[in-house]
Amino acid sequence: MKTTLTNKPSLLLVIIAFATVYIVWGSTYFFIQMAVHGFPPMLMGALRFFTAGIIMLAWCYFKGDKIWVRKNVITSGISGLLMLFIGTGVIIIVEKTLPSSIVAIMVSANPIWFLVLDKPNWKINFSNKTTLAGIILGFAGVLLLFGEALNKSFSGSVHTMQITGMILLLLSPIAWCSGSLFSKKQGSNGPARLNTAWQMVIAGLAFIIASLFSREYNGFHFAQVSVQAWLALGYLIVFGSIGAFSAYVWLLSVKTATQVSTHSYVNPVIAVLLGLLFANEHISKPQFVGLFIILFSLLLVNLKKYAIKIPRFSGLSKRKETNIMRCEV
Repeated sequence: MKTTLTNKPSLLLVIIAFATVYIVWGSTYFFIQMAVHGFPPMLMGALRFFTAGIIMLAWCYFKGDKIWVRKNVITSGISGLLMLFIGTGVIIIVEKTLPSSIVAIMVSANPIWFLVLDKPNWKINFSNKTTLAGIILGFAGVLLLFGEALNKSFSGSVHTMQITGMILLLLSPIAWCSGSLFSKKQGSNGPARLNTAWQMVIAGLAFIIASLFSREYNGFHFAQVSVQAWLALGYLIVFGSIGAFSAYVWLLSVKTATQVSTHSYVNPVIAVLLGLLFANEHISKPQFVGLFIILFSLLLVNLKKYAIKIPRFSGLSKRKETNIMRCEV
C-alpha cells in the first residue's frame, strides 16, 4: 500500500473521514450485537462480508484494477480468513452472550499483539522500556477483566458461557494480527481496495460454508428477521465494511499513519458509550479501570512513534513511512 501525503487536503474532508473511522468502527460492536439477534452468527458474517466484498470488487473493476492475480488473491484469501473469518467471526459469536462494550474493551488490546507476534522485530520492540511497559500494562488490563469475570462466575452472577466467550476473545486479536503480519510479509502489488475486496469475498465464502456445517439454516426464515436486524446488517455492510475502510485508506494518503492510528483509542470508548446509552449495558468500575489501563498501555506502546513524528516531515523516506503504515493496519 502506498502512502503519499498531499500538501493541503480539505479540512472538512479530513474531519469527516476521521469521524467516520472513529465513530463507525467504534459502533460496529453495537450493530453486530443488534444483527446477531436476528441472524445466525455465521450467516450474518456471510451476508456482511460477501456482499461488501462483491461490491468492492465491482468498484475495483470499474476503476480498472486487474482483478485476478493468483498470488495476490491467495495472499488476500489467507489474511482474510485469519482476520475476518476467525478474528471477526469470534467477535460475532461471543456477542451472542457478552455485552458489546466488554467485547470492545477486550479487543482494544489488539495493537499490543502486533508487537508480541512480530518476531522479526522483537529485538527492536522489546529493547524499548516504554514499549515493554506498555505491553505488560496492556495484558494486566486484560487480566483485570478476566479476574472480575471469574470472581462473578464463582458467585454465580456470570454464566459459564460468558467466561468461555472471554477466553475465545483472546483468539480474535491473535488471528487478526497474524493475518495482518502475514499480509505484510507476503506483500502485494495490487491496490489496497482490491486486496481488501478479496479478503472479504473469501472470508464471506468461509462464513457460508461454516453456516452450512453448523446447520444454521434449519428452522431459519428470512421473513422472521426483524427490521432492526436488517438495518444493522445494512449498516455493517455499507458503513462498517466499505465506508470506514475507504475513509481509513484515504486518511493514510493525507495524514501520517500514527495520526490515523489514534482510532485505537477512540473506538472502544465509542463502543462503551453506545452500549451504555442504547443497549442498557452496565459497565462496572473494574471494567472502566481495565479500559483505562489498556488505552494507557497503547499510548506507551506508541509513545516512541509519537516522539519521532516531528522530524519525520524533514527527512523520513516514503519507504519508512510505508512500513510504519503497514504495521498500524
